[in-house]
Amino acid sequence: MTLPVLVLRPEPGASATLASARAAGLNAYAFPLFAVRPLAWEPVAADTVDALLIGSANALRHGGAALAQYRGLPAYTVGETSARAARDAGLHVIATGRGGLQDLLDRLEPGHARLLRLAGRERVELAVPPQVEIVVREVYASEPVPLPDGLAHALAAPVLALLHSGEAAVRLAQLCDEAGIARSHIHLAAIGPRVGRRAGTGWTRVRSAASPDDAALLALAAQMCQDIAHDAQLPEKRP
Repeated sequence: MTLPVLVLRPEPGASATLASARAAGLNAYAFPLFAVRPLAWEPVAADTVDALLIGSANALRHGGAALAQYRGLPAYTVGETSARAARDAGLHVIATGRGGLQDLLDRLEPGHARLLRLAGRERVELAVPPQVEIVVREVYASEPVPLPDGLAHALAAPVLALLHSGEAAVRLAQLCDEAGIARSHIHLAAIGPRVGRRAGTGWTRVRSAASPDDAALLALAAQMCQDIAHDAQLPEKRP
């Protein structure tokens, strides 16, 4: 049996990642640590912003009817999933991030000086260029859920956990500590170095994906499973 791979992100992303992981031959299981819910928010007049900045498809899934007023506006999206959601919402996607939202701020088109960022309550802080203004509206929140059924049992043996966010990293560490689960046999695959650092220390190994997207994270997970299996077959070194 290959090493179990745990998908911890909230739905609907959890099911999408689970399907991709299993299609890639990984022994994957989903245990969402969060549930996403919409937040009430005050829209900004569409004629007062030049473009939208989208860091997650959740912003478009949970933004509600107010999103309709932004149809046709340019949008910068963090990845292909958020780009598809933006197009479905009637936005004109002009750039997709290669290294997160910060990368997009370095590639703004001329005239895009005032951006509307539709974001989650927990989000990455950005270094905003001096000539750019970002108006933030929190449109969704990821609420932590109690320890999912079966997760404690899964974490009791060697396992590889996928970390899609810093919040997931912190929550996994918290749940392990509360349940008395040792970190020493748990491997972590993080979507980026910042996420991996937020998990803290004590894990068997922590590695980061080559780019901050699901495909790169699953590629990392597959490579880690191979490396771990290879290491397990090596003869024990004796003094």
